Formats: sequence, C-alpha cells, structure tokens
Amino acid sequence: MEETTGHPLVVARHAAGKTMEELVSGIHAAAARRNLRSGIDEARVRKWQRGVQPSEESQIYIAEALGWPADIVRADDWPNWLPLTANGVVPLGPHSSVPALREAQRTAMERRTFLTISGAALAADWAGGSADALAQAHDGKPIGEDLVAFLENSTRHLAGLSTEQRQHTPALLDAHLATVTELLENGRYTPALGLRLHTLAASLSQTAAWHAFDLRRHTHASQSWIAGLHNAHAAGDHDMGAGLLGDLAYQAAWRRDHTTAASILGHALTRAENPAARCLLQLRLARTLAARGDRSERRSVLRALAAAEKHLNDAGTERPAWCAWVGAADLAVDSGQALLDLGDTARAHQLIAEGERLLPTARDKTRGVFLAYRAASYLDLKEPEPAAAAATQSLLLARRIGAPRCVQLVDDLLPRFQPYARAQGVPELLQLAAA
Repeated sequence: MEETTGHPLVVARHAAGKTMEELVSGIHAAAARRNLRSGIDEARVRKWQRGVQPSEESQIYIAEALGWPADIVRADDWPNWLPLTANGVVPLGPHSSVPALREAQRTAMERRTFLTISGAALAADWAGGSADALAQAHDGKPIGEDLVAFLENSTRHLAGLSTEQRQHTPALLDAHLATVTELLENGRYTPALGLRLHTLAASLSQTAAWHAFDLRRHTHASQSWIAGLHNAHAAGDHDMGAGLLGDLAYQAAWRRDHTTAASILGHALTRAENPAARCLLQLRLARTLAARGDRSERRSVLRALAAAEKHLNDAGTERPAWCAWVGAADLAVDSGQALLDLGDTARAHQLIAEGERLLPTARDKTRGVFLAYRAASYLDLKEPEPAAAAATQSLLLARRIGAPRCVQLVDDLLPRFQPYARAQGVPELLQLAAA
C-alpha cells in the first residue's frame, strides 16, 4: 500500500529513484556527517507518510538523503517543500494535478534556479492522450458552491483590473491559487465542482506563470504553466491546455530555443479547437520559425501567418478567456516581426506600426512590447530618430506599469543605438535607461 500512496515523501523518493531502505540509509548518512546518530527506521518514515510531521533536523536529513541541499527545507511547510520530480516535470496522470501545483509552489519559494524546464516531453504526452477522469476527494470537509463561485468571481475581478493596477495583485492571486490547491487536495466536492476547481487552478497557474516570466523567474514560470496544463488536462479543456503549451513555447522562444518552441507548438496545434486559440498558436509558430534565421523556412512562416489570419477571421465572440484579446493588432505586429526576421524590413515596419495603432488602450503592457518592436524595425531601416522615440515611449510605459520584461526588450536594443549617439533623441534615451 505504501508504494501507491500519493504522499509527497513517497513521490519525492520515487522521483529520486530511491527505495525505502536507501532513504533510511541516506538519513543515517546525513546524521553521521554531523557526527550524530539517527534512530530513524522504516516504521518512522511510514508514520511521516501517514501525516506525522518530522522534526526540522529530520527534514534536513531527508532533503540530503534525496540529493537536495539542506537549505531548501522549510520546516514549517512540511511536506510541501519536498521536490516531487527528478527533472522538474510531473508526468500527466489521473492524480497529477495537485502534485504539479505543489511542485510549482515549491519552486516559487526557491530563490535559486535548479532546473531548466522545457515541457517538451509533457507536450507530446498531452497531444497523444485523452483527459483522465476527475478524481473526487473522499475525505475532508465538504466544499460548497458559494465558496467556489467567490473564488471564480474574485479571480475574474483581479484579472480584469487595468494593467497598471495588476502589478499589485500577484500576492492575492497566489493566495487564491494556494486555496484552490488545498481544496483540491483535501476537500470533498462533487464532480461538477471539481471540474470548476481544476479550471480555476489552470487559469490561476497561467496568471502566476506570466507574473514570474515578467520577473525573469523562468523555472517558476515553467512549473506554473506545467501545473496549469495538468489541471486543464484534468478538466478536459483542450484549448486551455493548448494555450498553456503555447506559453511554454513562447518562453522557449524568448530564451532563443526555437527548436523546442516549434516542437511544443506543433503538439499544441494537434488538439486546439477554438479559432482564436489556433490563431495565437499559429502566430507564435510563425515567429519562432522566422527567428531561426533559416531562409529556407520562409514558406512555412508565410503558411503559418496565412493560417493565423484565416483563424482570426473565423473567430467569433465565443473565445477562451486566455485568448479573448487576440485581434487584428496582434496579427499585424506578429506578422511584421516575423517578416522582420525574414529580412522584409519595409513591409515589417508598416505592419508593426499598423498593429500599434490598432491596439486598444487597455493593453498597456502589450503596447510597450509593440513599441519596442517598432523601435527595432526602425533600427533595421537605419532610422535612429524614430527608433529612439519609440524606445523611449516603451521604457517610460514599462516603468510606469511595472513590466520588467518590456524594460529588458529596450535594454537589449541599447547597444544598437551606440553608433547613433549624436542622433536626435538617442542621448536622452541612453540617459533615461541609465537612470
């Protein structure tokens, strides 16, 4: 029975590839390195797996026995700090949604990055499988519809705040996600409420991932997107799952791993159904194929852009919330950026400028990104004055709304302004960036 339990200590031991005997031996070795003796035996470990909390000293020994440094231990948060995987990816399964959420929460508490996570293997599993039946908790206190409705409504309200105000909400959203995780793990609920909780967990995980990504905490972002994928899988939401894979691909492309990004997007497109979702995925595919710099892929890039345009024309008002914003502005700018990478700078500049004009005022963060893209397109045309104006607008906007990823886009352009140090607006931009 012990081998089938879902207690995090068992999951962590399996992930480390250790038997019970090897875990106990490792605990003894950790104590011996401190010139101490440990009386821990298999019976004691089984008690821990049934809910007894180990002492802080024993938790440190457990961490070292599993091959992790002692300073990952948070004794007051047992067993949630335990590493649940060897490679950072919880495999999809009928009971994987909560372990994936716990892994993301554990990663969020770490201030160092242990792993680089792509999610590519998980994408293949998701594309080839079917949704697992929802697992209903049989113990714990019953969960009512009023509580779930409150969490759904307050999450929508927080997500609907202006861009400038959303920079103040991560702690609130994290608290909502921690509550939903606790309900999924320990509550008693109907299958219908379970479906809503998994859907909410997927949405909250996606939001948490983007916050982490904007702060360049890439491991936490990956784990949160993966946790969202597990919960979208449990809810049977193919479009949401495809969107989360699309986010993982975006991250890979941002880190210039375009081969991984293209692979993930290929899997995501196999099961995405909503036209707006498919439009966004095709745009990201075009961008990552173009960014490879291989001119032989020009036809594939143009084919993806044509598909994105068709899907956008087919998209109606019924759209998943995570891609409800996709519109003509995104099509224009992403098409322009792809053409920019293909060397068609004149047309690229026209599309990027057009997309920036079409963007609704509510999407300030995206406006900042688009302005940075426009600055890059002007630099490609060797026009430093309008490039400096666009980059300055982007930087000021990004600082106002708290968008460090957008700030990084401008910072990455600064070396390209150096040859134009005397051009109008360039000295002011360089001074602003240094402030």
